[in-house]
Amino acid sequence: MPSTLRLAELRARRALAEARLDPELKVVPVESVTNEVWSAGDVIIRVNRRIHSRLRREAELAPILPPAVRYPKLLAAGEGSGADWVVLERVPGMPLVRCWPGLTLEERHRAIEELATAVQALHAVRPPADQADAEDPPQLLQPGALATEPLLAGLDRARQLQYVDRGLLAEAESFVRALRGVLDPFDAPTLVHGDLHFQNVLWDGEHVSALLDLEFARAAPADLDLDVFLRFCCYPFLFVPESREADADASAYEDVPFWLRDAYPELFAHPRLFDRLRIYALAFDVKDLLSYPPRAPLGQLSAHHPYRRMAEVLRGDSHLDRLAKR
Repeated sequence: MPSTLRLAELRARRALAEARLDPELKVVPVESVTNEVWSAGDVIIRVNRRIHSRLRREAELAPILPPAVRYPKLLAAGEGSGADWVVLERVPGMPLVRCWPGLTLEERHRAIEELATAVQALHAVRPPADQADAEDPPQLLQPGALATEPLLAGLDRARQLQYVDRGLLAEAESFVRALRGVLDPFDAPTLVHGDLHFQNVLWDGEHVSALLDLEFARAAPADLDLDVFLRFCCYPFLFVPESREADADASAYEDVPFWLRDAYPELFAHPRLFDRLRIYALAFDVKDLLSYPPRAPLGQLSAHHPYRRMAEVLRGDSHLDRLAKR
């Protein structure tokens, strides 16, 4: 066993011991994009070895979630030695993204209807007033009247990056300043998932059995959850472990946004939803751009590089524009 995997297993066994469960249980690694995830008998162990409080925040939310959210039962949580962890009751099922290619049309419709019910139940939850802010959420936005200030600051930082056109950044800044009023107010007392895609949904063969991974759950307008969800539907291969990319075919998800709209119309009800989604998309892409600076001019980058995605939003040729034309 590689040393990195051995260390990860030791972290999982430490979590079992601190949860007063048998640390000698057989632990089996589970595919995950971010956290270390292990199956051990009737439980799942999730370990985050980076120093932040995402899993602790998730554990604090678990007791206030209604059953309709389909979040697994939390058995224990803790932190120490630079890692935080949760132990959850294991729910039968596999990530929906892995099951999706083999589902019938009827099963796909049922999955979206059940997912819509779970997300709507989540959106009905009021976040705790004293909950800590989500650390490093996917979009450069903040609650309140100055929602786009982190995004504007991010665009300013991007001016220091090589291969980034200053004129395009100026265009982006003007775009944000012109549209930022569509986000007011941006302090809705709604609990959003924050990372809504099919890798975080379990399917047990007949039904959606769980809605997982609330690390980015926070108070925000409900339609913020559409940003990651619509992005996933257009680029599903960007949201799965590398070994599963070939199975995540975007053509299989073309109708999913419209099925969700039919099942949860209130989520799409804002009269300027398209403009709000464009701001959300820029806030996501600029954050990604700062994390993954371009190593070549725009025309030489991958079609899915955040700099390319940002330019597409500004030029009216993004995944959102393609959805709007359907």
